[in-house]
Amino acid sequence: MSKVGLVMRKIQFAEAQGPRIFAERLQRISRDLGVELVFISPERHVSEHDWLPGYEHEKGDLVNYDVVLDQIYSQKIEHVIYTVSGFTFLKMFLPNSVLFPHSFPDPALTGYEMMKPFYTMVDKAIVQTEFLREQIRERYGVTDVDVIPIGFGEDLARRHFDPDAIVDNRILWIGRDEANRRPDLVLEYARRNPDKEVFMVFGGMRYKESMKKYSIPDNVKLQFALSQDEVFALMNSAKVYFSSSRFDTFAMPLTEAMAMGKIVVKPEHPCYGHIHGPHCFAGNEANWFELVNMAAAHPRKWSEQNREYAFDHFSERVMVEGYRRFYEAWLR
Repeated sequence: MSKVGLVMRKIQFAEAQGPRIFAERLQRISRDLGVELVFISPERHVSEHDWLPGYEHEKGDLVNYDVVLDQIYSQKIEHVIYTVSGFTFLKMFLPNSVLFPHSFPDPALTGYEMMKPFYTMVDKAIVQTEFLREQIRERYGVTDVDVIPIGFGEDLARRHFDPDAIVDNRILWIGRDEANRRPDLVLEYARRNPDKEVFMVFGGMRYKESMKKYSIPDNVKLQFALSQDEVFALMNSAKVYFSSSRFDTFAMPLTEAMAMGKIVVKPEHPCYGHIHGPHCFAGNEANWFELVNMAAAHPRKWSEQNREYAFDHFSERVMVEGYRRFYEAWLR
């Protein structure tokens, strides 16, 4: 069986959100394709100070190279997928290194200026969307890029789908307490629309503490670190899925929302262009609240077209075929 290392930060493996879900899904798929995916991460942290000058995540990664390389060499790994640009220098030691970015140097994201120098070294990448493939090619001249979605679990999307359980006034938002995700906007929406039931789901327990700085309206229900089963059950019960982020690299909850037939309100930024369907409505801060209310008042309880589009474009089946082709070319 071939062996591939997956390099992520320790906190990404630890929290019940996008990166860990991606890692576990890829590990399972890889095993079925005859590839052993080995999780690699630094045991020590220099990034806990977040964005204080000198402690930025990517800069902090540099001093962890010895820890990461020791793990890789001890496992006799020659092929590596790394998910944060701070580990771009791995290709100096392992020519078969490929980036699957969990973040991207976009002005909407914290630390984008600091990420840019690392991207000038990237020569091979896997991305989630065609938009990101175009961006990496245009801005950094990287042409060896595969587009493979992080496919949602089709069994979950089928098992939890029950139109009779949809609550007409229930709005769902999934994100983090970060400036880019705009949880403040969702709280303001709830404040202005007391007739709506607004669920806000956060991937990690650490946000339980950080959300205490906000005044939470009575019609908002906060949820933390839900399992995939819990996410899909809750997703099914909502009529509208609302995304307010400035920029997304993964946008996993949006593809899951489409798979569950939600009526979607999303940002008009082109990074969300793959979230495409007759019941996906794009807007901005000036009209989002109105769009969410229009979506909640829509005569349809759910969108069959959104669901079909998601199964055709973002399902785990599509992800499996993408990695089958990728591994056949990369590992030969």
